[in-house]
Formats: sequence, C-alpha cells, structure tokens
Amino acid sequence: MEIIRASELGEYYYCARSWWLRRVGGREPEGAERRAFGTINHVRHGRLVVFSQRLLWLGVALLIGGIGLVVWAGTW
Repeated sequence: MEIIRASELGEYYYCARSWWLRRVGGREPEGAERRAFGTINHVRHGRLVVFSQRLLWLGVALLIGGIGLVVWAGTW
C-alpha cells in the first residue's frame, strides 16, 4: 500500500487528472525545476531564520552577561 501525502490530496482536489498523470502516468507537470529551486530556497531560508534566532539569543545572553559584569565590577 502506497502512502499518499497531504500535498497529493490537495493536488487531487484541485485537479484529479493532473494527480493521476503524475502518480500513475509518471508524467511531471511543467515547472518542476522551478518548484525544486523554490524548495531549496525555502530550506535555505528556514536555516537562515533558525541561525538568526540563535544569534539573537546569543546577543541577549551576552548583553545580560555584560550587565552582570558591570554590576559585579561596581561592587568592588
């Protein structure tokens, strides 16, 4: 039994013939290269978002650490 992904359900709902041609007939619709490029760009963008969030938290931690050092140095 083959697994049908959620995106395939959407494709079938939009155009059953297109879904059949792709799934059974083995034909790819036009623009497959553009979609692959878009998928790669989305993955890259997601990684950049995660990286920027980590940098933000690192900056916050360094700021708090710096404030702590200033307070600690002020007690001497």
